[in-house]
Amino acid sequence: MCKHVLVVASTMTYAKRMREISPLLRGDLRVQVSFTVPPHPFGEGTKRYLRRLGLPLLPWHEAVQAPFDLAVAAGTRGTEQIKAPLLRLAHGAGHSKPLRTGVEVPGAEAPGRRPPGMLSRSRLMRGGRLLPASVALSHQRDLEELRRSCPEAVPVAEVVGDPSIDRLTAHSAGRSRFRRALGVSDDESLLLFSSTWGRTSFFGGLHALLPQLLKQLATEGHRVAVLLHPNVWAAHGSWHVRSWLEECVRHGVALLPPETDWEALLLASDLLVGDHGSLTAYAASADVPVLLTHVPHREIVGGSPAALLASGAPSLTPLRPLREQVRYTVENFRPGQYRLVAEALTSVPGGFHQRMRALIYRMLGLGEPACPPPVPPLPDPPALESVAWQGGWS
Repeated sequence: MCKHVLVVASTMTYAKRMREISPLLRGDLRVQVSFTVPPHPFGEGTKRYLRRLGLPLLPWHEAVQAPFDLAVAAGTRGTEQIKAPLLRLAHGAGHSKPLRTGVEVPGAEAPGRRPPGMLSRSRLMRGGRLLPASVALSHQRDLEELRRSCPEAVPVAEVVGDPSIDRLTAHSAGRSRFRRALGVSDDESLLLFSSTWGRTSFFGGLHALLPQLLKQLATEGHRVAVLLHPNVWAAHGSWHVRSWLEECVRHGVALLPPETDWEALLLASDLLVGDHGSLTAYAASADVPVLLTHVPHREIVGGSPAALLASGAPSLTPLRPLREQVRYTVENFRPGQYRLVAEALTSVPGGFHQRMRALIYRMLGLGEPACPPPVPPLPDPPALESVAWQGGWS
């Protein structure tokens, strides 16, 4: 009898992480996979993204009516309505963001302490009941955090590692290929500007200054690309984002669309300028030099990958020319400089796909296929010229 798996993705970021699951089940005639998007302010863009990938998309109202053998999600929205054992996993680089003020459950957290949001009782419990049947963790440290914040979840928690770290490692030799696809020559340096979303993000605080900074670098010898969190595009709309950065793009800066697969882009880069978002931590783990923008220390969890990076990476200052700071960061970078950040992202490097597949099949009550699980390939990134100024907005 065929087993039915439902993959729940409320935002494009969650959907990208959920794409790591479907290859683990591909080709198994005993398993059928469907995707669904719960009601969410950013949900329409997520649906379009999944449809473009050709993934089987089930309307939410049908998803909550039908029983499934397993549901997999990277978030919590709507999951209490799903009729299936729930497998929860992280959607970014470690659990770096604390529980937001105002969503705590009285008596659930230690007074004055803000645990990582996705590991808190507020996100794991409903009405005194543990929501997930299994919690997949990236690091052993996360298990210790669960013991403090939600001990009820410890018996169902399992450390499986981080899929993005494993993909970056598996495809690190592809740097030259990715640079060719981007159109970056050997004598050019690729500078990637990255921002998470929200009021404390690089984009949220510096978007008025960003065009001025970028124009200093969009000169011969430098190629500049900007990759914003998909939620920035979803929250503000494509027209606003493009209009705010219009002058940047006119000067040759590539504004990458939100659906861009970032791993290949990161491996091709010579420097990442970023904030406390996941991409910055992943860059550090891949031995890409990092120049940090303002880091809101109250908005990152102590001991997390973002906190470790904030304590050791050079920081951007408006008092010096950006070109000078870029040169300093690159010239003073040492391979392995951010080893502690990489070690904080996963405690089982190279183990995600094997461990996650074993967990899924165990929850389904099926034996695993008699072959190694695939590490998904990295598609070539888009040519930078194709996303630079084309003379108008689509």
